[in-house]
Amino acid sequence: MTASEQNEQTILAALRQVIDPEIGCNIVDLGLVYSYAFNAGKVTVVMTLTTPGCPMHESISWGVKNALMNIEGITEAEVDIVWDPPWNPSMMTEVGRRMTGTGNF
Repeated sequence: MTASEQNEQTILAALRQVIDPEIGCNIVDLGLVYSYAFNAGKVTVVMTLTTPGCPMHESISWGVKNALMNIEGITEAEVDIVWDPPWNPSMMTEVGRRMTGTGNF
């Protein structure tokens, strides 16, 4: 496994620890994480939320930063919340669909 693959797995594992408290599923399997980049100790995550008026916006962003900052070698974490493309249930992984009881799309 390359260092890049190791970083990717570590970052995804950390992001899976962040649970959307209203839905009870992690943000990766909900399909909320669009991309992430790791460069020289900084991780930038581009993600969305299930709705633009999500009351848990700050809590989820803080959870992402906190989870990432607990990874050895990460010195800075940034979260960019975007609304395009808008989230929809078809973005969930199979695991996310099972966790939420959502059917296939």
